[in-house]
Amino acid sequence: MATGEDAPATAMRPGSATAMIPFHPLPLAPAAATTTGPWFQELMANGGPIMWLILGCSLAALYLILERLLTYHRARIDVPEFLLGIFNTLRRNNAVEAITLCDHTPGPVARVLRFAILHADRDEASLRHAVEEASLGEVPILERNLKALATIAHLAPMLGLLGTVLGMIGAFQEMQGAGAYVSTSQLATHIWKALLTAAGGMAVAIPCYAFYNLLVSRVESLTLDMEKAASEMIYFLTHNKIRLDGTALAQARLADPFAVEEEAKDEEDKPAAAEKPQ
Repeated sequence: MATGEDAPATAMRPGSATAMIPFHPLPLAPAAATTTGPWFQELMANGGPIMWLILGCSLAALYLILERLLTYHRARIDVPEFLLGIFNTLRRNNAVEAITLCDHTPGPVARVLRFAILHADRDEASLRHAVEEASLGEVPILERNLKALATIAHLAPMLGLLGTVLGMIGAFQEMQGAGAYVSTSQLATHIWKALLTAAGGMAVAIPCYAFYNLLVSRVESLTLDMEKAASEMIYFLTHNKIRLDGTALAQARLADPFAVEEEAKDEEDKPAAAEKPQ
């Protein structure tokens, strides 16, 4: 005898008390796909080749934004606290330790202060000029990849506009070829391309432009910190009597390519200044 679990579901036939007919429930609708793979593929297929170019721009912009954010986050330091530590070290006439502290601190502020310490034996005018040159050399490093991000922010909507124009051209070609019997599905294909590329271009350009302005503000903040720290270091070095180990400074300069380049420029300028008529 079949149990309740094995017996098929049955239902009463109308007008009969005993006759039973089997009842088979309707199959449930398949669950909606949770993956975005088919949706993404359909989006790229409807958008055409321009959508792949816009996708490439978005991936490049994502890399540039993350790389710059990480770089600026590492470069951010507590400048007053760092300066206080450097000043205390220099007051003990320990320039090597101060240089080592700058070497172990990331960011443009530490590099500019290191350069100032390496040239602490100069007069105030020469020291200020050397530090300004070092600061100017740090600005392009901070602004690296920002022009590429700005280019993507301007290029993405132009690509979207190009896709829109190409889509409308395709739609009018279909209308011209088929006349009054043009297929709405063919028109929809081209209109899809026009709308998707326009939306894709703007979707990439808007966050790129926003992050570009954010990153530029970070660069300006770091540049201001660098200039303030350099001014305080110049004032400290020129208004405090500090004994610096000449041998240690010479060895540190040899390890600094920028310092070696500055020394070479000074050596070239000395004969030229001596040859000038009095």
